[in-house]
Amino acid sequence: MLKAHPAVLRELVGRYLAMEILSREAHAPHRLARRLEDTAYTLCVLTGTRRIEDALREAALRVRGEAAPRELPAPARHPAPHRRRRTTALAA
Repeated sequence: MLKAHPAVLRELVGRYLAMEILSREAHAPHRLARRLEDTAYTLCVLTGTRRIEDALREAALRVRGEAAPRELPAPARHPAPHRRRRTTALAA
């Protein structure tokens, strides 16, 4: 899972909240709504969530340092396949 730097999360949350306020205006341009959706999606991806409410909560926790990012377990390490050594016959 990606681990976003707290400064990146802080900037994205600020951008999202500002665009959310602007999008409530009656004459908000369509492209603003699209940027708001893109920012919400990015926040969800970076926090490992599916809803913007959860992403905002998780981002706030990470920025404050109250929660470490959730980590996936390390993949199991499988030994490399055994290779046969080439032997050469010694001349007598």
